[in-house]
Parts: sequence; structure tokens; C-alpha cells
Amino acid sequence: MNIAIIGAGIIGVTTAYELASDGHQVTVFERHGSVAEGSSFANAGVVAPGYVTPWAAPGMPGKVLRYLAARHAPVRVRRPLAAADMAWMRQWLAACKPETYAANRARMQRLAFYSRRRLHEVAQRLEYDFDRSEGYMVLLRGEKERTLVQPGLAVLREAGVAFHEISAEEARQIEPALHPATPLAGAIHLPQDEVGNCRQFAVILRDAAEQLGARFAFNTAVDRIDPASPARLWIAGEPAPLAFDAVVMCAGVPSAELLRPLGIRLPLRPVYGYSVSAHIPEPAHAPRSGVMDERFKVSITRLGQRVRVAGSAEIGGSAVEINDAAIQTLYKVLQDWFPSAGRLSSGVQVWKGARPMLPDGPPVLGMSGLPGLWLNLGHGSSGWALACGSARVLADQLAGHEPAIDVEGLGVLRFR
Repeated sequence: MNIAIIGAGIIGVTTAYELASDGHQVTVFERHGSVAEGSSFANAGVVAPGYVTPWAAPGMPGKVLRYLAARHAPVRVRRPLAAADMAWMRQWLAACKPETYAANRARMQRLAFYSRRRLHEVAQRLEYDFDRSEGYMVLLRGEKERTLVQPGLAVLREAGVAFHEISAEEARQIEPALHPATPLAGAIHLPQDEVGNCRQFAVILRDAAEQLGARFAFNTAVDRIDPASPARLWIAGEPAPLAFDAVVMCAGVPSAELLRPLGIRLPLRPVYGYSVSAHIPEPAHAPRSGVMDERFKVSITRLGQRVRVAGSAEIGGSAVEINDAAIQTLYKVLQDWFPSAGRLSSGVQVWKGARPMLPDGPPVLGMSGLPGLWLNLGHGSSGWALACGSARVLADQLAGHEPAIDVEGLGVLRFR
């Protein structure tokens, strides 16, 4: 089949690779100048399937309200708030019911574990090296955090996730550079989880897809999809549409605007996240792999010769305005745990990215309900953790094969 993919973030690139591997003729249209220039550019890099859960969870509305007055809040609401943001928050509140959360959590984790397995299969097949390391640890500053994580640990046990509740001393043996002056009550160690450079992997996978015949059209914006024939695309500046056998939408937040004229109204909104990346002057002072501060929901990861601090969930505001308070929280957490890990005097990369979030958690994956149009979007903050599995599932669906996992509840029909 002749297939077009809209978007070359980690979701679009993995989809292109899987479809090209199946023998399809693939063209990827990307408005930026390279792959992974948007939400995939400088994310945390964490692949921890057990911690892939819906943001819409019981108790979260109360937490968000308490965060409004906190100086170092994991979640922030900023002006201006669009009407669509308010509508999204209403749907998010409805999805926080325990039974809804449990179903969506199971869907996301099923896809996440499959995705990690597929990531390893693809990486082994390509025999490329990219910045990655094994192990992930959740740091508990005090007894309050130890108590708060217990319901989550019950979920991990139920899912069969390998983890260990360890003491502060054991945590410091795993990560010797942890600052001894910062109080640490203990940690949760997940030895099978990992961190990896998402953008670096996307570049590698683009090369592999091109070797299989895929074509990437960069600096090329899709203006609209033909409502009468959804497998036809109008490219900005071109006089006539391009026809394909199928189109796969992987464009993140802009997908909602492209789909709306077709009658597909997805509650897809940007929830902004931040990261700071810096060169590591002395490896012994940096993390060996990845940690997450449970109190502030900030991760610190080792990506080759750089350390990356990532976190915050910001509703509203704009894509370009940097919130200094969010950045200061990242610096605080880095200073608390690894004060000498990064060279902060020069060459620091500060990044803000729009996570394409659906209010209930799981992505939309599969047929759109319109002939020739397929969807692979709405992965939120878990795009890197879900990308490889989502791409393989969609490729199987498009070929008429049964996917390797149950994909019930991942379709567009749940929003109709």
C-alpha cells in the first residue's frame, strides 16, 4: 500500500519504520526540519511501564487544588485558559472515577509492557547504539511519600512488575552520587525499567526506515485532509492534493485541528512539560541511570554525557512562554540530589514541550471510522514508553492482522 504519515515525532517515526518493514510504500510529512522536533525533542527519556498510568486518577482533583498554592508544584494551571481547556478538565474529572481509572490503567500498562518488548526487539535488530541505561528508582524524601506510594505499589504487584522497596543506604549503593545531605527515607527500585534518548532513537529509526524505502518530507505542512476522500492530503503551497491508499495521523496536538473538519472531535489538548539538559563535567557526580523525586514528580536521567531534569504538568498558558517557577523547581530537585551533576554555567538547554493529552489517559489507536484514515495519537507524557508498541499494533491492524495484545478501549469510538 501507498501510505502517508502525518508527523515525524517518535510516534510517527516508529509507525513509518513498522509500515516500511511490512513492505509498504511510506511517505512521512513533517512541518519541522527533522524528526522529533516537538514533544519528543527533550523529554525525560524514561521507559517505565509500571509507572505508565492515567493522569485521571482518584484523588488527583484534590491534589491539583492543593498544588495551586505550592511554590514547587508538580501541576500548574496558567492563564490564558481556552474554552477547550475547560472542557478537557471537565472530561478529565469524570475519568477520575475509580472504575474508569482501573480500566484505563490496565489498557495503558498492557500497551506499555508490549512496547518495551518491541523497543528491545527493534533495537537488537538494528544493532545501533544509543544513549540508554538500565534501572529506575523512585526517591522517597520522607515517611509521607513512603505512605503515599503504597497504593501504587499494590498496582505494580498486581501487574507483576519487578520492584524492590529499599532503604536509603541501598538506594545510595545503586546511585552513589546521591547527595548525602538530602533526607532520604527509602526508594522504590525497578531494575527492569530503563532510560534512553528518545530523539536519538528517532534519528536512528528514521535512517532505518529510509533504508527500507520510506521517504521523509521535512518542512512540509499538511494543510488539510480531503473530507470527501480522507486518504487525500492537501500540502501547503501545492495546487493539487496527493492521493494515498491510507493516511495515518501521528501529528500530536495539531492532529485535533486537522481532524475537526472531518467530523472527528477529539478532546486533545496540550499539557506542557519542561526539561533542563546539561553536560556532565564529572561522571562520578551524575546518576548512573534514572531517578524520580516522588514529592515533586521530577525525574533526573543520565543520557550519555548529559544529565536531564524533567517534570511539571502545565495546563493553559502558551507554547512559547517559559514559566520560571517550573524551571526553578527542576533546578531545585537537581541541586538536592546531584548538585555537581551538570555544568550549569554554560551550554544549558531549557525546553518546553506540548504533551498531546486526552482526558482519560490511553491513546487513540486504530481506524478513524472514515475510509483510509487511521489514528495513532494522544499518548500524552508516555509517548516514548508507548511508541514502539503502538506502531506495531497499528501496522498489524492496517494489514488486517490480529495485534499481539488486546486493544479494546483504545479506539476513537470512546469519544463519540
